[in-house]
Formats: sequence, structure tokens, C-alpha cells
Amino acid sequence: MRQEDPVATSAEANAAHDERAMRRAVELAARGLGSTSPNPVVGCVVTDSAGTVVGEGWHERAGGPHAEVHALRAAGEAARGGTAYVTLEPCNHTGRTGPCAQALVEAGIARVVYAVADPNPQASGGAATLRAAGVTAEGGLLQAEAEAGNAAWLTSVRLGRPHVTWKYAATLDGRSAAADGSSRWITSPESRADVHRLRAEADAVLVGGGTLRTDDPHLAVRGIDGATQPLRIAIDTRAALPATARILDDAAPTLLVVGEDADTGHLPGVDLLRLPLTDGRIAVADLLGRLHERGVRALLLEGGPTLAGAFLEASAVDRVVGYLAPALLGAGPAALADAGVTNISQALRLDITEAVPMGPDLRITAVPTTAPKEH
Repeated sequence: MRQEDPVATSAEANAAHDERAMRRAVELAARGLGSTSPNPVVGCVVTDSAGTVVGEGWHERAGGPHAEVHALRAAGEAARGGTAYVTLEPCNHTGRTGPCAQALVEAGIARVVYAVADPNPQASGGAATLRAAGVTAEGGLLQAEAEAGNAAWLTSVRLGRPHVTWKYAATLDGRSAAADGSSRWITSPESRADVHRLRAEADAVLVGGGTLRTDDPHLAVRGIDGATQPLRIAIDTRAALPATARILDDAAPTLLVVGEDADTGHLPGVDLLRLPLTDGRIAVADLLGRLHERGVRALLLEGGPTLAGAFLEASAVDRVVGYLAPALLGAGPAALADAGVTNISQALRLDITEAVPMGPDLRITAVPTTAPKEH
């Protein structure tokens, strides 16, 4: 009988333990989606010197304590000599809160395992600070999973624009409405409820003029307790929106994007963003740059096929979430209009990351196979 190498077995067990702890940290980080912007979502698990979990935490809101601080407070003295598992390299600067790297040192943590190196030059260097203090610091564990959960913030730091999710609903033959324009309801109540989850996780929800005129959308989050209402953004180049539009109520903040010369006298008190027009359209890059300046990190694109096509043509869609209903229409507008693709070789290829039943529907999540462009 072949004898197992006890050293190898121990190393495998330690690696499996590290992975379980980091996966839990990734789960904790997700609890901050929709409430930490413009900061990242971060999760932290602290184990004692024997490997027992003694503290957990996540970044709950911008300006509040970071994940490491919450976990260290829960662990207390049990953290001394233990390990901290963090989804993002501990910060190394003092902002509205102190540097987490120093907090870990002061708590007596012996080892820090982090998933993603901090790309923000103002906060990076935490691992170096830890090592200088004699703390073992290791990076890269479950990096892909942690990056996916923190995609909005990472996109904002790396590309200087919000992370964009295009959400759409369609029949199996790709129609977003019937030939007479009716579209309520293509998808099931389960799918529509899930859209409110997407809104709650976003900083802002965006629609274009066509959707404004056709649907008079409300865009606020409903049915999710404690949700932070996203900024409702509507592109209306000529400011033709009536003052009675549902998007102008006080259920959530609203930003109206108009052309530089648009007459907005009938919309007193409305928050406006004036941008130049090129051939009657607002450039996607200009819009995203200005929204980034306003602190928008996660943008949910709920506009119709024309707006979606413009964003895809500008290589400004980072994730696609499609709700497919088991129905056929045969005619009517497609879910996506012209996106600048004239040949099959130019097709935007996607990697499907998830396919989940939503009542009778299917929710498919996919990301582009090529990296999005910087703006």
C-alpha cells in the first residue's frame, strides 16, 4: 500500500483551508454591492493561530470602517498570531478612515492573504507595509472571483469610467416588443423582480429618449428592503421630457442629460448635465467621463436597442444580462439596433458566465471576450 506524504497532505489541507476562507471573504464582499460607491466592495475573514474563524467583516458603506476593521473588532485578541483573508490588498493611506495595513499590524496579525492587488496608486502599497512590519503577505488567491465581484470599482480605477451592464429582456427570437410596440410583459414577475436587484446594486440607471417617450419609466428600486436608490439618468437631447414624467418624482434622484442649447425652462429644479451634440447625439465617452466625475462607478443600461447599440459600438459594455422569455413574436423591434457591425467577423463575442432560470425565463450573463476600451 502506497503511503501518503504527510508534508504534501498537510500542504494540500492548508491550501484548501485558505481557499475556503477567501471564498467566504468574497461572499461577504458582495453584501456591500450598491452601498459602498465610490469605494470598492471588500470582504475579510480572520482566523486565529489554530485556523479557526474568529472574525468576519465587509465594507458596508462609503466613509464607514473597512472590512478589515470590522473583522478585527469581531476577532479581538484572538486575531493575534492569526491570518487575515481579504479580497483586496489592504489599503495603505489615510482617507475618511485609517490605513488597514497598519490596523492589521497593530492587531498582531501574522499573515495576510489577499486576492487582488490594489490598482489605486493613492492606496496601494499595503502589502509592502505589512512585509516591512514582519507580516507575511501573499496575493492572488481566488483573484478572478474577487475581481468579478469588484468589477465596477476596478473598471473605474483602470479605465477612468463607470462599469457598464447592459440589461435587456427579449423573446427567444430576439424581439423586445411586438409589432404594435407593446412590450408589457415579455418576461415573468420573477425576472422583473431580479431587475430590481440589479438596480439596487448599481449607482445609476440609464435610459434614452426613445424609452422615455414610449414607456415613461420610473426606474426606482422596489421590493428590496434597505436598498439605496440609484441615480436615475435619462438622455433627452432636446429636453422634450414633460414635467409630469414619472422619472421626475421624489422616489429617487434624477439626472437629465441634454444638449448644450436645450431649452429646459419647463423643468425648474431638475438636475441637468449639458453635453455637446455630434450629429444630434451625445458621445458615449463624454457621458461616461462626466458620470465618472460624479462618482458613478456601476452603471446599469436599461435603454432601448438604439442606446444599447451606441454603447456597444463605443466598446463601452462590460457585462450583458439578458432575460429570455420562452415566447416567439416573429416581428417587432429587435433587442439590439445598429452597433456598427457590418460583417460577421466584427461580431462582439461573449463568454457566458452564468445561465439561471428565472421562473419560466432564462437569465444569461455574459462578458466580452476582449478587454473594453479606455476612455
